[in-house]
Amino acid sequence: MNPKNKLLLAFYGDDFTGSTDALEFLALAGVKTVLFLKTPEQKDLDKFDGLQAIGLAGKSRSMSPDEMEKELVPAFNNLNSFKPDHFHYKVCSTFDSAPHVGNIGKAIEIGSTVFNQKTVMVSPSAPHLGRYCVFGNLFAKMGTFGNGEIYRIDRHPSMSKHPVTPATEADLRLHLAKQTSKSIGLINLSMIEKGEVSVLSEIEVNNEKEILFFDGFNTEHLQTIGTVFHQLANNKTVFSVGSSGIEMALGLAWKQQNIIGNPETFKHLGEVGPILVLSGSCSPVSAKQIEYAIDNGFEQIALESKAVDVRHHSEIIKNAVLTVVNNFNKGISTIIHTSIGPNDARIRETELYFKSQGLAEEMIQKQCSKIYGSIIGQITKKVVSEISVKRIVFAGGDTSSYAASELNISALEMIAPLAPGAPMCKAISDDEFVNGLELNFKGGQVGTDNYFIKVLKGEKL
Repeated sequence: MNPKNKLLLAFYGDDFTGSTDALEFLALAGVKTVLFLKTPEQKDLDKFDGLQAIGLAGKSRSMSPDEMEKELVPAFNNLNSFKPDHFHYKVCSTFDSAPHVGNIGKAIEIGSTVFNQKTVMVSPSAPHLGRYCVFGNLFAKMGTFGNGEIYRIDRHPSMSKHPVTPATEADLRLHLAKQTSKSIGLINLSMIEKGEVSVLSEIEVNNEKEILFFDGFNTEHLQTIGTVFHQLANNKTVFSVGSSGIEMALGLAWKQQNIIGNPETFKHLGEVGPILVLSGSCSPVSAKQIEYAIDNGFEQIALESKAVDVRHHSEIIKNAVLTVVNNFNKGISTIIHTSIGPNDARIRETELYFKSQGLAEEMIQKQCSKIYGSIIGQITKKVVSEISVKRIVFAGGDTSSYAASELNISALEMIAPLAPGAPMCKAISDDEFVNGLELNFKGGQVGTDNYFIKVLKGEKL
């Protein structure tokens, strides 16, 4: 790559919603960024002038360790071939993971080998999303917007009951120790408060540790972390793991060093007619958003639990497409959902179906995400080939990764901020029906009750 176009950062997102979260905070910092949905080659990067950062949207959060090995080794090697200053394995700010699925320890082991880095830096904090790490313990606001109450992660009303990776331990060192045998240390808040010189010294003191967590709960802490990471990338790519707080931290450091200029101004999107919402989220936050939208004119398609049985797919897809098309022709926005909140009867019905098929309990939710995401994606692909759809929302990190994969999207660019961690993006695709679509990927915890109405109107929260 031409030195003047050297990449400041490459990242791999462990799901699609998290990937657009990282994309947003790079774009808001003024870093020219493209998020690829397929492994990029140099010719793909060369299509974009002034490119400073790239991402690859993945699905590793819903994969077993063996699947992660097959996915991440080639993906990391591919992104490393572009020789970025930094490589970031982007995970959810609530550190969603378990030994059997989305194993962050496994990702660290792979990255440590690929990037030949003994000590891996882990920074979970994302204060802009209401996520804080204090003396190794993670705290999270209810939702990511407004004045929601803040809970220790193992007492969080939603995350402690997450259907795939329930948070049972707030100390992330103990949480991660169940996923890897690597030694784990912490640069705690008292040291972060002293500034980058003290932090760099503390890293030297802890140089025998194979994983180092970094505390943080405000922008000043991120500034310190970003400056430290920037200095560590003096001669080689630095591999780090964490939330989009890493993008914000590096952006602050690059701005201070005059490496990047002022961010571009994003135009107001405005309303584009009816929108399509695809929700595979079980979150109570998403549930309120679905109910609010239905109360304000949206029509709904509640996918029956039999959708997880492939024998019913043809019928379900046909009927759903017909309903969406009819609604759009009447100017009515539509939500397709797999549940409304964690107590929806369809969740239990789905679990019983998979148990009857002999599927191990820890694999049920993973299979749900894969099958529901796939059928939602197939419905969407058929809809956009039949009618003109301008704007689509994907809600729920695990299902959205599988749903978007059905649409033959090669890359995404951010076109406007909507809610923190969930920007509006433009699809780049060889498929004429998909190219140019406005897509919004929203995690289950993101947004206010009127979120889908705001997206319909193209208004920032």
